[in-house]
Amino acid sequence: MSASREKKNRQGQEGTGFNDPRTAREAENRRQEKRSNILYATIGVLFAVVALIVLVVKSGVLQNTVAAATIHGEKYKAEEVNYYYVNAYNSFLNQYGDYISYIGLDPTQSLKAQQSAFSEGQTWHEYFVDQGLATMSSVHALADKAEAEGFTVDDLDQQVQTNLDDLAAFVEEFNTNNTTSYTAETYLQAMYGEKMTMDLYKEQVRLAIIASAFSSDYQNNQLSYTPDDLKAEYEVNRQNYDVVNYESIYVSGSVPTKDADGNDVEVTDEMTAAAMAEAKTAADGVLTAFQSGETLEAQSAANEDLSYNFAEESTYSSAPAAAQEWLFDISRKEGDVTVLEADTGYYVALFHSRSRHDYSTVDVRHILIQTEASQLAESDEGYDADVERLKAQAKSQAESLYQAWKDGAATEDSFAELANEQSSDPGSNTNGGLYEQVYKGQMVASFNDWCFDENRKTGDTGIVETDYGCHIMYFVGQDAPYWQVQVENTLRTKDYNTWYEEVTSGYEATTSKLGLQYVG
Repeated sequence: MSASREKKNRQGQEGTGFNDPRTAREAENRRQEKRSNILYATIGVLFAVVALIVLVVKSGVLQNTVAAATIHGEKYKAEEVNYYYVNAYNSFLNQYGDYISYIGLDPTQSLKAQQSAFSEGQTWHEYFVDQGLATMSSVHALADKAEAEGFTVDDLDQQVQTNLDDLAAFVEEFNTNNTTSYTAETYLQAMYGEKMTMDLYKEQVRLAIIASAFSSDYQNNQLSYTPDDLKAEYEVNRQNYDVVNYESIYVSGSVPTKDADGNDVEVTDEMTAAAMAEAKTAADGVLTAFQSGETLEAQSAANEDLSYNFAEESTYSSAPAAAQEWLFDISRKEGDVTVLEADTGYYVALFHSRSRHDYSTVDVRHILIQTEASQLAESDEGYDADVERLKAQAKSQAESLYQAWKDGAATEDSFAELANEQSSDPGSNTNGGLYEQVYKGQMVASFNDWCFDENRKTGDTGIVETDYGCHIMYFVGQDAPYWQVQVENTLRTKDYNTWYEEVTSGYEATTSKLGLQYVG
């Protein structure tokens, strides 16, 4: 027992002890002081409890025993929750990068003292706790379902070991660059807290691999659709897949909020109504002029107050809200024109055509030889020359690899093997450099143009340069029409989401305030 605690207990005992009464006055004083002595004794006990809690907290006993969260009846300690909390925070920083200051997040300050911009009434700390627990719940739900259904990952142990090897290599490089001496485990403790162990980390990695593989298997292998399924979905929701070509002129009905001197103007309902009426008159005039033979584009060129737009292959969602229903009405025909009211003005819309994407998507393999970044600043002398040197270096390396492949078996399989060995593209360097069902505009311009060259045929190869580096290309062939790909992706996503909700139902996390104090 600590000295302070022993003293406090002793004070409590003395406060409740009885002295033999020597006079009637002492007896009366004792009766009057009885309630106060009880209160003092209670305070003494509380002091002792507080001292004990402080002692236990400092020893880490509570962190080792108190659950921070409960998911589907299973209790999890702070170090397990902290793993997902830290990952949620780091993922957020990677996603938003230099823009985090604009959304009110300062990494140099306590997250508990900063209000989240994404969730009213929450601190950033509470936001990342929720995000981490949501991921943790999903992982455990999917992993449990996989186990219940007998789903296994064939190379699970190898995948876990690869992750550990990558961690070790990263830590070694980190130590070299920062003159530190972390082991893999002490690095994990620096990242996730002192209670993180290598075994606990391995378990989280194992669960994540199982959950991801099980989820992907269901979405990609368990769901399938017939041509009739695709056709039925398309017919019911054509506006989600079709595109339209149209022209429009927008006439604003907004009231300026500043006067000519830059002073604020108080906008009244009467002013707004008058401005909208004026805009309607102008829009009607545009329509009349068009019907008399003057094009929308010519009218816009002659009047700077008219905003002209020619939209080619506009989707339903990208069209102005006021024009969506009219443009995508199944009865719409070429040459239809109308005036449409919007919230703050009017559109004059001219319909040209409606279609769907009937062209074939493509399957292609590539090997990316990434151009190294210059070590010079853009303002440094010789920067441009250094950039060109690095581009030439990447191109030379790509040409050498390309020639080596052509001098070898020169098959698709050998190309795939080379992609896994040499490609810098993390999105495809484990599957032979393969991208399937690529649609127009998905890839950067020169990559896209090579894939969709009208003369392209199966087995074609070549080198394409982009801002990322040099791509050694292998054209696998054409795939399904793009509209079918869109429809199938929609059905797959909808059905997957339904399945996912069923799998994760009942896995909502509940938390312990006492345990959560060790998270973050």
